[in-house]
Amino acid sequence: MTVTEHPPTPLAGGPDLPQERRVVTEVPGPRSRELHARRGAAVAAGVGSVLPVYVAAAGGGVVVDVDGNSFIDLGSGIGVTGVGNATPHVVDRVRAQAAAFTHTCFMVAPYEGYVEVCEALAQVTPGDHAKKSALFNSGAEAVENAVKIARVASGRDAVVVFDHAYHGRTNLTMAMTAKSMPYKHGFGPFAGEVYRAPMSYPFREPAPLSGAEAALRATSMIDKTVGADQVACVVIEPVQGEGGFVVPAAGFLPALASWCRDNDVLLVADEIQSGFCRTGDWFACDHEGVVPDLVTTAKGIAGGMPLAAVTGRAEVMDAVHPGGLGGTYGGNPVACAAALGAIETMRTLDLPGAARRLGAVMLSRLGALAEQVPAIGDVRGRGAMVAIELVRPGSTEPDAALAAAVSAACHAAGVLTLTCGTYGNVLRLLPPLVLSEALLSEALDVLADALTAAAGAGPRAP
Repeated sequence: MTVTEHPPTPLAGGPDLPQERRVVTEVPGPRSRELHARRGAAVAAGVGSVLPVYVAAAGGGVVVDVDGNSFIDLGSGIGVTGVGNATPHVVDRVRAQAAAFTHTCFMVAPYEGYVEVCEALAQVTPGDHAKKSALFNSGAEAVENAVKIARVASGRDAVVVFDHAYHGRTNLTMAMTAKSMPYKHGFGPFAGEVYRAPMSYPFREPAPLSGAEAALRATSMIDKTVGADQVACVVIEPVQGEGGFVVPAAGFLPALASWCRDNDVLLVADEIQSGFCRTGDWFACDHEGVVPDLVTTAKGIAGGMPLAAVTGRAEVMDAVHPGGLGGTYGGNPVACAAALGAIETMRTLDLPGAARRLGAVMLSRLGALAEQVPAIGDVRGRGAMVAIELVRPGSTEPDAALAAAVSAACHAAGVLTLTCGTYGNVLRLLPPLVLSEALLSEALDVLADALTAAAGAGPRAP
């Protein structure tokens, strides 16, 4: 859809923003190009961006740039704004908290909001055991602190992670992350005592493996190359994020959890991208009834404000000496207020149910598209966390160039999409869970046209 008149740049976002796709200039438009020139002189080149425009407002399921273009959002700021951008419960709580006080440092002068967030996390995370939490700023911080806690609680050093994993950009979490470029290249040496096991990746298995068989392959390697009695924790994304939205075969996570219990190894679920209703449950672990010892969260926790957490068994969390956990900004009061507003929104709007509905639409539409486009090797996902893996037709050879071309075409047509995967060949769809099905359908039309055109399969049938 194209609008001929240039609308004024909106001054505010939120759910009242017109929920429409609107392209009124080329992408990027003139004002975005002006800002990009300023950026080149002031912002480090190592900081990249996906969409070549500059944002003026966002809300519901759209992002509006400084030129007045309105993009249907299939990225949610990499899974952060599941509740929508500038949603009322979040904005109201943030406004009230900012007017009261913005910072004291919980380690200096504590406040109720931090306690309330920890209480809420104990309620919504998997398992009905006694839990405690510690709050931080980012997902990488949460993962790093989960490892610290696990090492103290277990008295062991080794950390096991998986192929295709992404856990962050700090030194330790870079060691835990599988992909070199752009996350690790040139930044070593990395932290030691990190070991990698094979992931269950059904599309790329050389021969079909059940979840239990894939778990046995992984745990056998751990037993042989590390030794179970040396392992402090196994850290896994229940549905992998940056690695390609890899959904392990059914039974993989339960079998891995069973091995951890049998060997007194702590299971850490990295739910930073998959948590908070994204996969159709409050957490991806819930799908198979897996109860981890520790859960790391961030992204969707606070509606766009920087907050992260480690939540776990009370006795494990309490193993660390007083003062051993924390940080100046960890659990900032404004971010805590945002988290309480976000969790309230999730409950009020039944966002797990919304994720399931959006996911059903995406998987149905994309499954049908895969029958028409040979370059689609796999369509997978859970809830509103869905991926299209693109390959050379007739093979499993990754086609990263096609993924980039499709994503760029979507951007030009007013749909914000993201790519991911170890090989850069996966289109990942992470719409806000408040996105209307009408906007989602329109976005999928654009995606289908871009994909069929770029893959040479002809236009979408009317």
